[in-house]
This record gives sequence, C-alpha cells and structure tokens, in this order.
Amino acid sequence: MIPEGWTIQSGEDLAITITKGSSPNWQGFHYQDSGILFVTSENVRDGYLDVSEPKYLPVAFSAKERKSQLRKGDILINIVGASIGRSCRFNLEGVEANINQAVCVLRPRSSDLSDYIIQYLQSPGAIRKLLGQQSDSARPNLSLEDIRSFQFLVPPLAEQKRIAEILSTWDRAIERIEKLIANSEAQKKALMQQLLTGKKRLPGFDGEWRAVRYGDVLKEIKRPVRWSDEDIYNLISVRRRSGGAFHRESLRGSDILTKSMHISKSGDFVISKMQILHGASAVIPHALDGFHISGSYISLVPRRSDFDIRFIGWVSKTPRFYHQTYISSYGVHIEKMTFILEDFLDWNFRCPPTKAEQGAIADALDAAEVLQADLKCHRDQLLREKSALMQQLLTGKRRVRVAEEKEAAVA
Repeated sequence: MIPEGWTIQSGEDLAITITKGSSPNWQGFHYQDSGILFVTSENVRDGYLDVSEPKYLPVAFSAKERKSQLRKGDILINIVGASIGRSCRFNLEGVEANINQAVCVLRPRSSDLSDYIIQYLQSPGAIRKLLGQQSDSARPNLSLEDIRSFQFLVPPLAEQKRIAEILSTWDRAIERIEKLIANSEAQKKALMQQLLTGKKRLPGFDGEWRAVRYGDVLKEIKRPVRWSDEDIYNLISVRRRSGGAFHRESLRGSDILTKSMHISKSGDFVISKMQILHGASAVIPHALDGFHISGSYISLVPRRSDFDIRFIGWVSKTPRFYHQTYISSYGVHIEKMTFILEDFLDWNFRCPPTKAEQGAIADALDAAEVLQADLKCHRDQLLREKSALMQQLLTGKRRVRVAEEKEAAVA
C-alpha cells in the first residue's frame, strides 16, 4: 500500500550517480601517512562515518579514480562482506576522499533528498530488503544494479524534510550518548592503568606494592555435580574480550551430551581453557551463584582470607594478563592451543599490600563500569525508540503535518 501523495522510486531515479571504488593494491598504490583519505567498509558504520583510524593514499590514486571521489552529502553503502547493508553519509567538510570496491556511493539529486535517503536506508524494513538482495556467492554482496533498482518509498518534499528533521533529533541524542560512552571507556582505561599499577593511590592507603605469584593467592576448586538426567542445569558461559559471565541456557540432563558438570559459586574466578587466549575469564557475580559450568572451565578461589578476588577480575582485563595466559598455552594454532594452569600460576602480578585497598580499587573500577553500562542502556533505548518511529514514519503509517508557516507536528 502506497500512502496518498507518496511514490515509489528506484535508486537510479533518486541519484545523480551510483558507483563504487577499486582496490589500490591492484594498481600499485599503497597506504601512506598522509594524502587522500581512503574510505573502506570498516569506516562505514551504522549511521556514521568512523575515521578514528584513517587510511591515506597518494593523490595520484584519486586522480586516476575520479569516479570514486566523494562529495559531502554522498550516501555510502557497504556492498561486500559481513557488514553488508551498513550505510552512512559522507559529511566531512573540505576533505578529499575515495572509496574502495566494497563501498557503493549513491549521490542524491539534492541535499534535502540526501537527508531523507540516509534515514530510509537505516530503517529496519530497508535493511531487510537490502539483505534480501544478496547474491548467492561465496561472499555475500550487493551489486550496483541492486542499488540502482532498490525501491524507495518517497513522500512529497515538505514531508521528506519533516521526517528527516524528526529522526535527526534522535540521531543527535544517540550521537551525544555515543560520545559519552567513548569518553567513559577512555576514562575507565586510564583509571585501570593508574590504579592497577599503583601509579595512583586511593586516599587513605600507603605501603609498598609487591609482585605476587598467582599460585600464592589462588587455588583451583572443583565442585562436581551428582549427575541426573532429570535435573535442570543452568549453564554458564564466559564471553571473549573480558565480556563477563552470563547464563547461556537451562537444559535437562538428558539433553546434555557431556556429563561432566561443576557448580560455580559467587566470587569464583573462572577461566575458559578453550577461549582464554581470547580473554574469556571472569569473576562469577551473585546473580549466577550456584549455576553450572562444564569441564572446559577452571574455577579459582582465594587461597588466603586477606585477598580480594575482585582485584584479579580487573587484573584479568589488562594486556599483561592476556600475554601471561598466551605464554601459558601450547599448540600450533591459536584456536587449538591448550591452557596449562600450572604454568600460569607461576607468573606474578603487582598487588596492593592490603585487602582493603584491593577492594577499594575494585569498587572504583566497578563504579566506572556501571556508569558505562547505564550509558549503553540509555543508548539502546534511544535506538529502539528511533527504530519504532522509523517503522511508522518511513512507511507512511504515521503521517506528519506541514503547516503553511512551516511548523509541523507528528499527527
């Protein structure tokens, strides 16, 4: 159903040009420290251009590849690889740039149209349509013809503007939250660097930090379950990159193939023997107390009462810890290496002299992490609200009014 006054137009109808770039390597060009900004699919994020790690090519490449030169307002769409369908707008002022072969540029016929198209391409329905046009090949991809023939539902110009204005309000709020999240992450990393090395001491603490052997403060513990095919087991997994422990699923014993299962307790420090090289370790939180882990995990608890296990939880998120687990593993391939606990326990880490200071450091870093988690929840809520509004506005299910005096309100 087409809303009254709206039309269906193809990408080719709406664009001055639709094209893509090419690979510089095939033409003998290589990255350099400065020159022409080279935009790849890695830079095209969901709704924004990420040039935090820019790549540059010689001016000669841009001169040769004029068709892939970018202008402000161009719409960029990833057409190859895992990020297929992601889109953003090139909004850099006075920056010369080119795209590679994995990115399509759609240059709208007007700036007003650009505002509407980028919102339309971000909508759940448009993304589903784009993904539905993937070619059946070894790598998922979209062709330029797919983009040219892609159908857009287009309202009259005044309504386009108002829809874009409304949705851009959410974009600005989301962008502000993203910046706050990035700042909080940077602050947390800086705080970790200072507090976990003793470079910065919290008020009220003194005394010499010391190198402590892991094996002197940690010991392995096993709590095997008495197996029953009738019992329900709440299974825990640990995410990579220090992402924490989580409840994966609950299964009846008869539905579990490997019958080796252990009970985990709040405060256990758990290491995945198969995934520790990817940062899969965590302190079990209270919410997962009494849940179950498979035999592919190692559980460690404090050997002494004067040690706070939460401090190890934060140490495990540092590059030094990652390196120590790597050199405590053996094998020919990172995905098949075996973690040797005895070797790891011989390594050491720097530690405050008292349990009170260890706990105070963990409290400070926990607070920073909670703040970041709250910001992410707020961002996710805004994303859900925007998605629901897009579903209404960009399909015409909910219309906007545009008054003659150019004031408008959502009907």
